[in-house]
Amino acid sequence: MHARLARYTFSGNAQELAQKAEEGILPTFKSLPGFKAYTVVESDGEIFSFSAWETTEQAEAADIAVKDWVAENLAGDVQLTESHFGDILISSTLGVSTTAGARV
Repeated sequence: MHARLARYTFSGNAQELAQKAEEGILPTFKSLPGFKAYTVVESDGEIFSFSAWETTEQAEAADIAVKDWVAENLAGDVQLTESHFGDILISSTLGVSTTAGARV
């Protein structure tokens, strides 16, 4: 399982931006192959997002889709500061474990 992690600065109300993401980004992600999960967190004046995908290629495709959506719908409110991809090593929510065949 693979992840896309993103960090954003923002202006305005974080809860309102999260609602826009839930109404726009989440359906976009759900329409893409390999989608598993999406989380948005606000901390110390920044927004962090996490999405989980079956493959790295699917996570990278989602990155392009979300960048396009943000540019069209949140330009001026949200600024991407960094984006990363990685392997999910353990997740109790997604059932990923370091023990072969084990479910968390």
